[in-house]
Amino acid sequence: MTNHIVLFEPLMPANTGNIARTCAGTNTVLHLIKPLGFSTDDKHLKRAGLDYWDKVKIVYHDNLPAFMATLTANDDLHIVSKFALRDYASIDYNQPERDQYFLFGKETTGLPEPFMRQHPDECIRIPQNDEHIRALNLSNTAAIIIYEALRQQSFPQLERVHQYENDKLK
Repeated sequence: MTNHIVLFEPLMPANTGNIARTCAGTNTVLHLIKPLGFSTDDKHLKRAGLDYWDKVKIVYHDNLPAFMATLTANDDLHIVSKFALRDYASIDYNQPERDQYFLFGKETTGLPEPFMRQHPDECIRIPQNDEHIRALNLSNTAAIIIYEALRQQSFPQLERVHQYENDKLK
């Protein structure tokens, strides 16, 4: 089982850099669907990702249909949208034989409405107060969801207590 964060036409380099850093720390594959709203050489992108870029597996896709064509019958697609009816925490992400893909829309407009209408059963949301904000920050949303998946999966291949801390407890 592998977890994947997929960004549809991301616009803000700092968000993508922060998400890349989260991917590096969680062994999550990062997928970027073109066109990107920045250069991958962008100084803000590199600064947000710090020196972790070589620790992130990044897959580029020319467009949304090209990404969708890579999914197999053994993959679970979760489309993250504030318009979804299902709560992200109500989904079982602990499916050992299945890869988990979390697809996030563009910061300004989300995912194309026709695409969303074609996939209502795959849509999930993080509860929020819609009266106060339009949407949560993309990098925060990605972190919330990937850590829920990892929690359900018992944090596979992640160090839960540093050896130094472990030695102090003895």
